[in-house]
Amino acid sequence: MTTSFTDNSVSTVELKPSYNIPVVLVLAAIPLLFVQPWLGGIFSVFGLFLMLQTVTIRLSFTAAELNVYRGEKLIRTFPYRQWQNWRIFWEPVPILFYFKEVKSIHFLPILFDPKTLKACLEERCPRI
Repeated sequence: MTTSFTDNSVSTVELKPSYNIPVVLVLAAIPLLFVQPWLGGIFSVFGLFLMLQTVTIRLSFTAAELNVYRGEKLIRTFPYRQWQNWRIFWEPVPILFYFKEVKSIHFLPILFDPKTLKACLEERCPRI
C-alpha cells in the first residue's frame, strides 16, 4: 500500500543544514578523550564525518519526489508514490529520519532543519 501525495502545484523546498548532531558528537568526544581515548576518538571521527556530510549533502522536496544532492550533483531520487511510511525518531531532539519504500528502507541522520523536514513530509507524503 502506498501513501497519497500532493499535486504538482507544490513548490520545491531545499532543506537548510543543521550542524546540531555533528557538533554535539565532537564536543562530547573532548572529555571522552581523557577518560576513554579510543571511545573519544570514535566519537570525534564520527562527528567529523557527519560534519562533512552536513556540508555536502542536501535534500530537496519537489512535488513528486525527494531528491538527494551532493554539492550540485543529483545522486538519488525517492518518488513519493513508492513510499509506504516515514517517521522522525525522538521528536524532542530529532536525531534520525526513517522512511520505507516499497522495496527498501532508509535511515538518515537529521543533518538538516527538522521542522522544515517534518512540514514537507506532512504536506507531500502524509503518514498512513
